[in-house]
Amino acid sequence: MSCWQTIQDYGLRSIGYGERLLPRSDFTLCEQFTLIGSGMLWNVYFGALALIFGFFLAVAIACAKNARSPWARRPANWFILLFRGSPLFIQFFLAYETFVLLPKVGIDLNLGFVELTAETRWLTRAWMGALIVLFLNTAAYSAEIFYGALRSIPKGDVEAADAYGMTGWKRFRRVIFPTMLRLAWPAYTNEAIFLFHATTLVFFSGFPAWQQRGDALYYANYFADKTFNPFIPYPILAGYFILLTLLIIGLFGLANRHLNRHLPGERPKLRLRPQIIR
Repeated sequence: MSCWQTIQDYGLRSIGYGERLLPRSDFTLCEQFTLIGSGMLWNVYFGALALIFGFFLAVAIACAKNARSPWARRPANWFILLFRGSPLFIQFFLAYETFVLLPKVGIDLNLGFVELTAETRWLTRAWMGALIVLFLNTAAYSAEIFYGALRSIPKGDVEAADAYGMTGWKRFRRVIFPTMLRLAWPAYTNEAIFLFHATTLVFFSGFPAWQQRGDALYYANYFADKTFNPFIPYPILAGYFILLTLLIIGLFGLANRHLNRHLPGERPKLRLRPQIIR
């Protein structure tokens, strides 16, 4: 079988397209690169969606923690303590066991004028249940980052906004929120990288891989178990994550330059241009 045929057969196997059965013997480098790369689709899926939705929840929790009212501040502190204080592996395990105990037919919600049935069967699948755990976990870590940035905003910026007559939502949108992002962005970039690395725990923590459709680490572990040689699949996996990390750094670097576009750039270097002596 040619390498191109292998890519066609296994390139999208992790999401249900391609060969149904995994190779059993005589593994080639192309098969390992292809299947591990196919599993990376799940890692990108978990990391990207958890990061996007977690960003908005993190901003809300950071603002609640920074609020004066204890009714907003205390729940935010408890949420952050719960998800930052417990290991992510345990969160995956407890979440899966909790979702399994829910009725498979769904939960009936009686709203008085209408009765709705909330589907619960999908929560035991990794694409939904594990995504919820990652979403809440990264929201807690990011909220602490954003809270620190909120506390570091120079008072002069807020006083200037007050002097211009900005109050409430307008002041938050035009002054506080952009400044918070600029201050928090380097640390938030690290959180994004750690989040994508944490996606490798999904199929080893409680959520089963349905029909052997797992992430990159799942396939790397499969090849290591079959060949008794971990020095081929795991370096391939590490190489994929290094490339993913470089991509994240590049994208977040572009966003960082956009956030700081109003700041003066680097001073031009001094160039010696000696005059030609005639």
